[in-house]
Amino acid sequence: MPNREPTPGPGAATDSSGPGGPTVVAIVGPTAAGKSELAIAVARAVGGQVVNADSMQLYRGMDIGTAKLSEAERGDVTHHLLDVWDVRRAASVADYQQRARTVIDRLRADGTTAVLVGGSGLYVRAVLDDLQFPGTDPEVRDRLEAELARSGSQVMHARLAVLAPTAAMSISPMNGRRVVRALEVVELTGSFTATLPELDPVYPSVRIGLDVPRPVLDQRIDDRVARMWRLGLVDEVRGLAAAHGLREGLTASRALGYAQVLRLLDGTCSEDHARAETARLTRRLARRQDTWFRREPVAWLPHDAPDLLPRALALLG
Repeated sequence: MPNREPTPGPGAATDSSGPGGPTVVAIVGPTAAGKSELAIAVARAVGGQVVNADSMQLYRGMDIGTAKLSEAERGDVTHHLLDVWDVRRAASVADYQQRARTVIDRLRADGTTAVLVGGSGLYVRAVLDDLQFPGTDPEVRDRLEAELARSGSQVMHARLAVLAPTAAMSISPMNGRRVVRALEVVELTGSFTATLPELDPVYPSVRIGLDVPRPVLDQRIDDRVARMWRLGLVDEVRGLAAAHGLREGLTASRALGYAQVLRLLDGTCSEDHARAETARLTRRLARRQDTWFRREPVAWLPHDAPDLLPRALALLG
């Protein structure tokens, strides 16, 4: 993962304002790159407000395991779309899209810069670009989820490979949530498109990525996971499971760290294994995130540049 000088592609940087209000700033990149800190610094410098685009930070009570900033760390910068979903609720990018655009439209109408921050690539694109999402049917979803519990994701993935081969090639057989969603879309619409459409911006935007060399990022992830354990991730998961129905959450219960600790609490793995597995899978997630954003029109900046904030602000025009 070589360091790069800023490399704006088409749409990576725009004028500082556009129809409807100021340019939206998106701070993106892999987990543990330092996005939240830069987002706060940029928002403070331009009088903006932060809009969360991390899918797991949308969940109430999932704080330690998602590295959610505390109120003290957020300081005087207003943050939106943290703690909006109950842990029992399945994630919905369509719902997030509507919520995020409502916030951003309001901010832009007031002349306030929205600073979108997160490593969930689809969520960022859902806000900034004209993406349409197929609907959902609770009965179909419940039936497929029940089948997933009975048969496992690999059996269902084999069926997806027959019904929608292209979609199956893009989805891991181990990702039960995505396999279920793909089968639901196929059943409701008759087809599944596995590729995203070309960029069709909804807002003028500048997308800034934090570039971290892979060995450095791996160490940062290991350090973050160790810190989560010290801060009490196990107790956080135990409390969410006991009082808030975490195990019932189709998305939250499978989140990195939370799924591993649930297995620890069930007695099916040791604490050392749960911690090591969380770090390993987080490193793998970071690689997927980096691959995603490398295909996007992102201006990359070295994460440790001493003049990181001035360089980021210079990209705003």
